[in-house]
Amino acid sequence: MTTVTKMRLSKETIAILKNFSAFNSNILIKPGNVLSTVSSGKNIYVEATIQEEFETEVPIWDLNKFLGVVSLFPNPDLEFGDTHVDISNGKSSVRYYYSEPSLLTVAGRKLQMPDPIITFDLDEHNLNEILKAASILQVSDLKIIGEDGILKIVVDDEKNDTSNSFSVLIDENYSGPDYEGTFNVSEIKFLPGSYKVELTNSIISRFTHQTQSICYYIAIKQG
Repeated sequence: MTTVTKMRLSKETIAILKNFSAFNSNILIKPGNVLSTVSSGKNIYVEATIQEEFETEVPIWDLNKFLGVVSLFPNPDLEFGDTHVDISNGKSSVRYYYSEPSLLTVAGRKLQMPDPIITFDLDEHNLNEILKAASILQVSDLKIIGEDGILKIVVDDEKNDTSNSFSVLIDENYSGPDYEGTFNVSEIKFLPGSYKVELTNSIISRFTHQTQSICYYIAIKQG
């Protein structure tokens, strides 16, 4: 029996899928309203709750190509079948076939977040400032450092003792544990906005968007 589900994707969901493509060129959309992806290196896991409800599994090999096809039409109808999706505006249409699911890079079981030892808010202005500084200075490392009663974020190149650096003070009354964790700046490819940041005593960190239902779990190297 063939299953067909007809829907339209909201601008918010399309933006989330576009963001996902920055981490993984393919995706396995599972039944329900939760989307997830994992980077090819398996060190970044992203999860988002959307307003649409998928009733069938949708394996997409080239997510950017799929989104490009969707963009051919203004607010198109998508009919998801067992082997393909028909994308149309009533007059024109594209039949887009699914991938073999076993070829895709997908997350395994849902990631379990340990209890955080440090939690703070990172507003959009500070995040943009940090990423802009890293680009101008051409440095690759982003460090979160808690010590001596302050919590700050620093971008530099830890392999270069004379690297230029930029820092932002996050909390001048920090009372948490001494901490230093490092990310690669290139991994910080978030949707615009402010975030709640949670750091654990393992390698897992979580960045949760404060106004949208999306969060990023990123492996962090602790110093």
